Amino acid sequence: MENINSIVESIVPILVQYGLKVLAAVFVLIVGWSVAGWLSKKVRRQCEKSETIDATLTPLLAKITKIVGLTVVVIFVLNMVGIQTASLVAVLGAAGLAVGLAWQGTLADVAAGVMLLVMRPFNVGDSVDIAGVSGTVKEIGLVTTKMNTFDNVAMILPNSNVWGTNIKNMSENDIRRLDMVIGFGYDDNIDHAMETIKDVLDGEDRILDDPAPQIAVSELGGSSVNLIVRPWTTKEDYWSLKFDLTKRIKERFDEEGINFPYPSHDVYIHNEN
Repeated sequence: MENINSIVESIVPILVQYGLKVLAAVFVLIVGWSVAGWLSKKVRRQCEKSETIDATLTPLLAKITKIVGLTVVVIFVLNMVGIQTASLVAVLGAAGLAVGLAWQGTLADVAAGVMLLVMRPFNVGDSVDIAGVSGTVKEIGLVTTKMNTFDNVAMILPNSNVWGTNIKNMSENDIRRLDMVIGFGYDDNIDHAMETIKDVLDGEDRILDDPAPQIAVSELGGSSVNLIVRPWTTKEDYWSLKFDLTKRIKERFDEEGINFPYPSHDVYIHNEN
């Protein structure tokens, strides 16, 4: 009985000592986690208000702030409970090497993410076409790029796929050329068709005078004479102008009696008898 009491008396102070350390460490960890999250949100808000920091870097800076804050908290907590961080760093270094070998694809995404942030082929909010997928960029991270397609479908693309393919940035230039192909029948007068289209373009304020619009015969098709119509406009008016011109040219052709030919085939039957 005396041995049990002595063991209890020797263990209780140790349990109390380390129990208090563990409770303090848990408390510091919870508080540190909350503070890191608060700092991340604070950095995000300040970056959004700033006129000098690009919106592309805002999510990245917020994430880095949270990661750094959590790293400091974890190191402080480990020191509280008596774990030597120097040896832990060596272990983490070896583990990092193993993880790096296993996650080569992810490291390639990170490297591509750094190139996207440095070279800046597009920014958050730009309308782009990446590997045949068109939409608006929502976020550029270290590993993935997030975008919404024009029909509002969320897309998450690995950065290595983004950097390693053709990128069309439709928001980079202030003006764009609208390319249209208008066909009419062989029985109609070419000059009449071209003058009709020119009248439609002259009545449209959204078309720029410089560069001047181009109207020319592009080819003699199988069932129609095809004209290329190339007016220039601002990037904001591109799609609305395209839709309106298509409708207006059709209406004017109907008014002028210019025909839109239907595809047709001539079939010849030879009777051997």
